Amino acid sequence: MNSDVTAVVVAAGSGVRLGGTVPKALRTIAGKALVRHAVDNLIAGGCSRVIVMIADSERQAFEEALQIAAPGPGVELAVGGEQRQDSVSNGLALVDTDFVLVHDAARPLVPSSLVAEIISQLRSGSDCVIPVLPVVDSIREVGADGRSSVIDRGRLRAVQTPQGFRTDVLVAAHRRVSELGVEVTDDAAAVETLGVEVQLIPGSEMALKVTRPIDLVIAEQLLKES
Repeated sequence: MNSDVTAVVVAAGSGVRLGGTVPKALRTIAGKALVRHAVDNLIAGGCSRVIVMIADSERQAFEEALQIAAPGPGVELAVGGEQRQDSVSNGLALVDTDFVLVHDAARPLVPSSLVAEIISQLRSGSDCVIPVLPVVDSIREVGADGRSSVIDRGRLRAVQTPQGFRTDVLVAAHRRVSELGVEVTDDAAAVETLGVEVQLIPGSEMALKVTRPIDLVIAEQLLKES
């Protein structure tokens, strides 16, 4: 192992809710694929290697989308799995650095400064660092009977990526959830099964997740204004 930082970028999903004929990660804003924006920002933030997890059938399209990504650090493709956690586990098997960031290609505009802060916190001794934002909408919890109740939004935070980890901790966490047969959509939740403390840091409005068609419009406008 070494003290460099690897990023595992999850891009194997189809992005059904976004529509279109290509995977979400290959949709474009400002002439570049979402995954290309994400990779460039991770490299600019200090990642020395980026592993992009894809569906094998889309390899050529991803190679074309990433061929002019920022030069220098290694950018490579690997085959993802059926579920998100399978893709992350596949990526972790290729990581040989002390620290790893897990990022969703659907968050293309994550600021390099946020990436750098997560890395800094890991180097300072944190096992798990995740960016979060306060929840601004009113939230109601709906029970099985259809009745609902208000949840105090002041205690809630929306979780973003990249999430940063000591690599050995995240590897152990994925092994643990696999043994338990638990499905997680958030790597910090996997780490918590080990009793590891999750450190929260302020996230960024720029790191929005592109899920619906309108999110592409918002992301494009944010990019123009940045």
